[in-house]
Amino acid sequence: MLLVRPSCRGLLRSRVHSFSRLNSTATPTQDNKAYSKTLLLPKTTFPLWIDPAKSEVPFRERTCEALYREQWENAPGPLYVLHDGPPYANGHLHMGHALNKILKDIICRYHVAQGRRVQYVPGWDCHGLPIENKALQEIKKDARSLTPHEVRRAARKTAFREIAQQKAEFRQFGVMADWTNEDSTYRTLDHKYEMRQLHIFKQMVDKGLIYRKYRPVYYSPSSRSALAEAELEYAPDHSSHSVYVSFELGDLPSDHALAGAKLLVWTTTPWTLTANMAISVNPEVVYAVVKHVESGDLLVVAEERIETLSSVVGKLDLVHTLPGSDLLGLSYKPLFTGSAQTSEIIPASYVTTDTGTGLVHCAPAHGAEDYATWNTTGRGGELTCHVDADGKFNEETPHPNLVGKEVLGDGSEVMIELLRERGQLVEDQWVTHRYPYDWKTKKPVIVTATSQWFANLEDIKGKSIEALTDVSFTPAQSRNRLEAFIRSRSEWCISRQRVWGVPIPSLYLTPPASPTEQTVLNSASLTHVLAVLDAKGTEHWWSGPVEDFIPPHLAHEPGTWRKGTDTMDVWFDSGTSWSMLSGLEGQESRKHLADLCLEGSDQHRGWFQSQLLTRIATSEDGKCAAPYQTLITHGMVLDQHGKKMSKSLGNIISPLSVVLGGKDKKAEPAYGADTLRLWAATVEYWHDMSIGPVVLSQTAETMRRIRNSVRFILGNIGPAERRAGSPVQPKLTLLDRYVLHELQQLEQVALSQYASFNFPRVVHALNNFANVTLSSLYFDVTKDCLYADAVDSVERRTVTAVLEQILRTMTSVYAPMLPHLAEEVHSHLNPGTTSSFFKQPWKPLDSSYANPEAAAEMSDLLRLRTIVLGLLEKARSNKQLKSSLEADIEIYLSKPSGSNKVADLLRREKNLLKKLFITSDVRLEHGSADEAASTAWSYTEASLVDGLTIRARPASLHKCPRCWNYSRPAEATLCGRCEDVIGRTHN
Repeated sequence: MLLVRPSCRGLLRSRVHSFSRLNSTATPTQDNKAYSKTLLLPKTTFPLWIDPAKSEVPFRERTCEALYREQWENAPGPLYVLHDGPPYANGHLHMGHALNKILKDIICRYHVAQGRRVQYVPGWDCHGLPIENKALQEIKKDARSLTPHEVRRAARKTAFREIAQQKAEFRQFGVMADWTNEDSTYRTLDHKYEMRQLHIFKQMVDKGLIYRKYRPVYYSPSSRSALAEAELEYAPDHSSHSVYVSFELGDLPSDHALAGAKLLVWTTTPWTLTANMAISVNPEVVYAVVKHVESGDLLVVAEERIETLSSVVGKLDLVHTLPGSDLLGLSYKPLFTGSAQTSEIIPASYVTTDTGTGLVHCAPAHGAEDYATWNTTGRGGELTCHVDADGKFNEETPHPNLVGKEVLGDGSEVMIELLRERGQLVEDQWVTHRYPYDWKTKKPVIVTATSQWFANLEDIKGKSIEALTDVSFTPAQSRNRLEAFIRSRSEWCISRQRVWGVPIPSLYLTPPASPTEQTVLNSASLTHVLAVLDAKGTEHWWSGPVEDFIPPHLAHEPGTWRKGTDTMDVWFDSGTSWSMLSGLEGQESRKHLADLCLEGSDQHRGWFQSQLLTRIATSEDGKCAAPYQTLITHGMVLDQHGKKMSKSLGNIISPLSVVLGGKDKKAEPAYGADTLRLWAATVEYWHDMSIGPVVLSQTAETMRRIRNSVRFILGNIGPAERRAGSPVQPKLTLLDRYVLHELQQLEQVALSQYASFNFPRVVHALNNFANVTLSSLYFDVTKDCLYADAVDSVERRTVTAVLEQILRTMTSVYAPMLPHLAEEVHSHLNPGTTSSFFKQPWKPLDSSYANPEAAAEMSDLLRLRTIVLGLLEKARSNKQLKSSLEADIEIYLSKPSGSNKVADLLRREKNLLKKLFITSDVRLEHGSADEAASTAWSYTEASLVDGLTIRARPASLHKCPRCWNYSRPAEATLCGRCEDVIGRTHN
């Protein structure tokens, strides 16, 4: 039996009654139970609450895998491509994964409903350090004790296992994709994928965009690999042990203005001091010789920094000033005896007086600005660098106490002690500042010089930004973020020092009697190498002999050959995924390969950027379109207190526990996939968003209300053979026309907002329609007709026709967000069907359903309804009335016909009024209300706007034991309507 939610006002009571409690006015001979059996109370097996095992799992195949294959093979419309950014194949899915995939699925399902042929191929990013480390931890071995082949075999096994696990978890979200077929997903470790990537790399080599260089790059000691900017996270509260260090100037005449003075520099990276090659000053800055009051030393600092420095290193007294240009070319003594570096003061425009001392310690091997400044001096030569692959001081470090020490750990502390012993440490202090971390290991990185492969972006970035001019962004401001990232780059470090990845297929030849290697990476060598890899797989690069890869024209070169050991940046892996889309049927006339890419906002520095750069870099003229037409970014999922989810805080919410429930089902109930999807559709995803027990409970309640509306309709429209079909306009009441108008408005809002990716507005419009237009109005008003009228009465058949239309349109509206619910309703409407709801196109309501006139008239009536409800509430508060049916309403029309628009409307719609007010009668009276009316109670209110007076008073007739309306004459057993229905039933 379907129970109907009572009115929220407490007056419009449910018409599902306990028929054992009849009013005392009924005659003793009445068979109350017999009357109850004549009512058409709603009946349906549709449940109010979601049970995933019954409401979702039975429909999963038809609405996901089978639907995707069906629409791909048979959809009549144009191609729509949503290109999936590959999540990393490592670990269980988190709420960010769920949000991402659900948002994509809502979009895909909307376009399927529009008849388009949707291409959505889920992918996985499979290479890189986390998978390699996880594999090594599982076999409990260090990478350096294994061959590259052994490491790669273990990593591949781990990646396949993680992909299988994540695939099974993604399927729990109801994502429409062909998860069952390996060819319908993509993995960056697949042979075809790797070969496409290598051919893109070759195209960039052919254009001269790839080069090898020894220069400073971000390097992660915890990963033992170079990193690109896109692989960095910045910790705002990193602590560094900073030092103020003095350098003695070289020999100067005794009468020189700087005689006896020392240069004072400040650095937050004291470990880089062994690599000092110069001190930089700004020629435009005024410098000063100051006296350190405590030590008596003369120090050179920027004049603007004297006051601040006095509060840090001790009081400084000004001796005299000089322009920065006077410092240029002066020499100073190195920190460590025997150092071969040139110790000279050089100009640098990046030196400012905002921080430090105004003089900057220049270590070209450990800073991009230092490196650039050093190169502008024309001094050349090898860069001084004493850091090894483990982030430790190497054997060439000029002091034995430092060798083997970690530069980010005890190495810095030893350096500070050495400075103190030498008398060159003026002051040291811990400072908190923003510092780059490895985004995978979450540990700090360093900048150090290594030989790496780079992609030249100077000629690409301008064309890339130009290609973005016809790309749409949601939110719009994310365009600025992506363009800023691209503008800030001049080169891309694409090499990594790991074996689990796609190899950079470079060859190295060491000629006889020569210590210098020659690097071979060009079009000719790659043509040969790629042919070998295509035939034998990229694994052969690691396991095969080097002779297999030497091009024929170099086979007779004397010397020793070896293969390069670097692999490609994982962003280069995933960034070439656009190449999968170029051969799709239907792409011929399209400007962009993908209609849409949707990922988290961190992909502005990652996948969005790497796709664009590799696409533009390999175009014939560098002026092709961006690989995507629209970019959407979403924020981070936070806990219900707005905090980032983390294991340490214990605030992680698993999307699988939301769908399936946790161990304690009371604490973590199984809400089902559609509730999780409804949450994803409700939040303003372009900002950071929250989820937690309270939010989930509220979302579940919203889902219950939607299901309750569906349940009410299914319970009243009956089986297929009893349904009334489409609404017939001439038979519609004003209320029917109004509700259908609101339905048409809801559908238009949904269509426009789905198209513009604003799903929260769809949910808001749907909730408002279900809760206000339906539950609080149309359902309450039509219950009497639905329950008490004859099954074939014109009015009841009209209402059920309207209800059926509401259900079909509402289902189309929420189907992209709630596919399981759509399939469940479709199954109830079509018992025995195995066809998906989504196979029928979304056919919007005809424009004739829009009826602004009906909406305006109903607005007037609903305003009066509010007055009536207020009067009835007074009676109920004074315990003079329980049900609104115990009352009659009198409306006094003080003006003649034709002089009052609302009065004329009331006359025309008199039959609707008692249904709208849910009272037993409404009478229209002329003249003024008689304040002395003889009744047990009455409440009156004047509507100044309409010139009406409205009175609520006790019903004048008696309660009908069948319909509970107070419309039965004293001498009758039933009211006239019920007598007629019973009579027709018996006849």
